[in-house]
Amino acid sequence: MRRLVATHARPDLRTPIDGLLLSRVDASPPEHSLTEPLLVIMAQGGKRVVLGSEVFEYRAGHILVVTTTLPVSGHFLRATPGRPALGMGLVLRPEAIAPLLLRALHKTGATPPAMATGPAGPELLDAAVRLLRLLDHPADAPVLAPLIEQEILWRLLTGPHGAVVREIGRAGSGLAHVGRAIRWLHEHYAEPMRVADLARLAGMSPSAFHRQFRAITAMSPLQFQKRVRLQEARSLLTARAGDVAGVGHLVGYDSPSQFSREYRRLFGAPPGQDAERLRATAPSLP
Repeated sequence: MRRLVATHARPDLRTPIDGLLLSRVDASPPEHSLTEPLLVIMAQGGKRVVLGSEVFEYRAGHILVVTTTLPVSGHFLRATPGRPALGMGLVLRPEAIAPLLLRALHKTGATPPAMATGPAGPELLDAAVRLLRLLDHPADAPVLAPLIEQEILWRLLTGPHGAVVREIGRAGSGLAHVGRAIRWLHEHYAEPMRVADLARLAGMSPSAFHRQFRAITAMSPLQFQKRVRLQEARSLLTARAGDVAGVGHLVGYDSPSQFSREYRRLFGAPPGQDAERLRATAPSLP
């Protein structure tokens, strides 16, 4: 897996196989990003990811499973040009997971968190390597890649993290209900937000919604909105580095001083100074 990832990884992460991402990172600076539903398998090195108050760490031979869009921060562990961090990712699509749910035996229970880590297991690693090998055989990929993707999803659904992955494919799951509110917050982050309105969107009482939202994201809705606003502001500053007040207003801050204060608290530097560092940031898997 290390050899295949190192050979085929590109700066934009994408590969000719739909949904397959590869990452090669040779530095360890802190980064902030918005995740997508994704399986990550680490081939070399490791990474520490922070979601709200929760810390997740995974290394070579381990996986990270993410089930929804989440604002996270993190850094690779001791990645260097001589020994870069290498990983592969597979986008987790509800339409691919849902048909397998009827065949995967499972017990119902509390809504699991939206992020989990653990050992990959030999069967999952074997399927992942076979998927990567198709990059050397592009004529075979259109036929075999969907079959291997299905096998990987099956290994996830029947493994230790099955409860986490099942939430992606279940239309009536707690993640599906809270996911409507998460999508609204992501698409309307600059607008005023009321928990009662989000609860109504999710089809829950305010108390049940708040409890489920925190269980899934490790944050309150207000903390989630603030994190999305600041990470969107950081992205905007790459193109508008000199317009700190304007960017703050675009993401929903009426007070420039409050924007600068909260930005510095999250990213460790004022917006203007941090903008200079953004241009050197390379994309990577969560």
